Amino acid sequence: MQNNEVTIQCPNDLCKAANSEGDKFCQRCGTSLIKRYLWVVGQGTELHEIGTSIAERFYLKAERIVLDTQPGLLLDSPYLDISNEIRPYLRLVAYRLQVPQVYGLVSLDREPPEKEILLLEQAPIYPDGVLTAGQLMPQMTAVWQSVSSLRQLNWLWQIAQLWQPLYSEGVASSLLVPQFLRVEGSLLRLLQLQLDDAERPTLAQLGQSWSQLAKEARPSVTGFIEQLSQELQQGEIVNSEQLLACLDRGLLELGQNITNRDIAPSRSFQISTCTDTGPSRQRNEDACYPASGTTLAKPPEAKAIAIVCDGIGGHEGGNVASSLAIETLQHQVQQLPLDEASLDPNTLTHALEQFTRKTNECISSRNDKEHRQGRQRMGTTLVMAVGHQHEIYIAHVGDSRAYWVTRTGCHQITLDDDVAAREVRLGYAVYREALQQPSAGSLVQAIGMSASVHPTVQRFVLDEDCVFLLCSDGLSDYDLVDRCWQTEILPILDGNMDVATATKQLVELGNNLNGHDNITVALVHCQVKVQEPETPLGYSQSLDKTSNGAVSSSSFAVTLSEPPTEDAIENYVPIANTQLLSPLPPPQQSRSWLLPIVLGIGLLLSAAAGLWLAYNHNWRERNPAANSDSNDTTNVARSPERVYEAQQETPLQRQAGATSSSPEPPQLNAPDFTLPQGSIVKVLNESKLPSQQRETWTQLQVCSNPEFSRTSTSSTGDRRILKPGDNAWIANTELDRRFKEFSGGNNPCSTSQALPTQTDGGNQESGGQGNR
Repeated sequence: MQNNEVTIQCPNDLCKAANSEGDKFCQRCGTSLIKRYLWVVGQGTELHEIGTSIAERFYLKAERIVLDTQPGLLLDSPYLDISNEIRPYLRLVAYRLQVPQVYGLVSLDREPPEKEILLLEQAPIYPDGVLTAGQLMPQMTAVWQSVSSLRQLNWLWQIAQLWQPLYSEGVASSLLVPQFLRVEGSLLRLLQLQLDDAERPTLAQLGQSWSQLAKEARPSVTGFIEQLSQELQQGEIVNSEQLLACLDRGLLELGQNITNRDIAPSRSFQISTCTDTGPSRQRNEDACYPASGTTLAKPPEAKAIAIVCDGIGGHEGGNVASSLAIETLQHQVQQLPLDEASLDPNTLTHALEQFTRKTNECISSRNDKEHRQGRQRMGTTLVMAVGHQHEIYIAHVGDSRAYWVTRTGCHQITLDDDVAAREVRLGYAVYREALQQPSAGSLVQAIGMSASVHPTVQRFVLDEDCVFLLCSDGLSDYDLVDRCWQTEILPILDGNMDVATATKQLVELGNNLNGHDNITVALVHCQVKVQEPETPLGYSQSLDKTSNGAVSSSSFAVTLSEPPTEDAIENYVPIANTQLLSPLPPPQQSRSWLLPIVLGIGLLLSAAAGLWLAYNHNWRERNPAANSDSNDTTNVARSPERVYEAQQETPLQRQAGATSSSPEPPQLNAPDFTLPQGSIVKVLNESKLPSQQRETWTQLQVCSNPEFSRTSTSSTGDRRILKPGDNAWIANTELDRRFKEFSGGNNPCSTSQALPTQTDGGNQESGGQGNR
């Protein structure tokens, strides 16, 4: 319950008037008031009475729940030390829909010894605008018996999805604490994280906790959950991938049982789009599918697809890139057998990733053909929604966003591909601090800007009515969606507004309150009717293991349809984005007479490769030193001979006990070593972490270090400096930002200049006398 005696400072820097907690807008200037309810981690708040202030800013509403009364101000605190307790929250920012994020550290205003408390935002606390605002959401176990069988499996599926990333960060035991598992409708949310003990949690322990849930599950899934928990405890399910596959099969069968019943369609979609140039721009660089002003419904439409793209490049071709991306993507996705059982989740996810990469190739190849470099290259962001059976899939690149709106909240489900988000994902900074960097909003990837792209694809099980909002940054900037969802989108769920009207109003609102850019909006209204199946879910049909222990996947294979021809890409001119784009040209007929020629060339190349390998083998036997720098890894993407020069002092990460032949990056902690400006390094290999699949890491070897040549120790003050011969890891995005290719005459990485041999002992000695 809100307390009108609490004063909230207006976030407008020119106003800062005091308002009561119950006010929606500032009573002086009309600015929307921000209500941030935060969860407290740590001891000390018990010394304060509920209804009093902590640090003269945070109003204690309930035990360990505070309200920030000055939400427009950054926390006035010294540099936040990224401790082992804080780092997992940052590294798991891609999962912030379910994992809370760090708001800051606050010193309690008591006598020494001073205590600090950690404040978490996006915790499972009801937001402003609902009757229970400022209260904790219920524990999963408290409402388990009252929800549908589909939701019960959905919650377990989300836990299984979180297991591997949390295990990689050393906090998987958080999923075994019932008090931490909170729910908001169909969404499972963690209250906080706890560090794992030396004895790491196991899937067997997870199975034991699920066995208790099976006793109170719906009859249609009781046997399924019991059998699943038994196989977890007995070690028959050995990893989270197998567990997810089992749950996928169960969700699929359960969804089919509901859909195939002789009732009205269990799920329906309404899609509406609108794009506008805006008051400040001369042309519209955005594009959308379906065409702007269109409203579609499924059924009767066969497929539910919505796409928003925001072009990059201005007069250099941003509108061309966004329209070409829409045309290429929608044509590919239309070929998928959506809503058919043969299309399993992994195959569909892989297909959407491949389609996005193919689109990137189309635009990038045109940039290359027109010799566009740097800022002259045209590109586009992407956010796309695809409905499939009981789920919806969201694909994303860039800073166009997707939001998920239910009756209890509005959640941003995509993470911007910008510098600020990258700093948080790497564990370097808290998000609100990262936003203060001058280049915080600069994109680190977009479609067409480089030869490769790494799309993110997410899945959401639909078991309640909801709305997905896709939009360009013309609407999402300045937190406008967070401020207006209750008045502009929530009425759709209450039946008081249709999607077409809501879409137009959102565009008008964006033009009036932002107005600095083009605006594009797509709304996807999902309506769900869930009824319990008449027959129990069969576990034996759901779990189908192959001989190697992996769960077998669908036999359906996705084939990329013919992309635009080279001439079509080169001469492509976008139709006005209010027009429906025409289909791509059909595939050209194959030419069978080429086959003998291709086979002949292949045989000649194979023979030449065999001769080269034989010669190379004999040469290496005569030159043993040539083998010393080899790296036996399949992960190499950059040329091993590539040499770089550090343009600024750079933090790097080491792996205890690693050698130059280690092909895997470390289980990363904070950057613990420094490489000074002017240092020369060479690339050894590349790889990925299981918990950081969106980020590729490069292993570097130091060839020269200007500071090391001037000092006799590998540490200077609080810095631990890498010496020549040391190896370390860096994210590729950081490598591209902090290094440039070495162009000097005397290459210190050449094989003629011997580097110190790195040993396990040397790995620990380097920088060993510095302070961490």
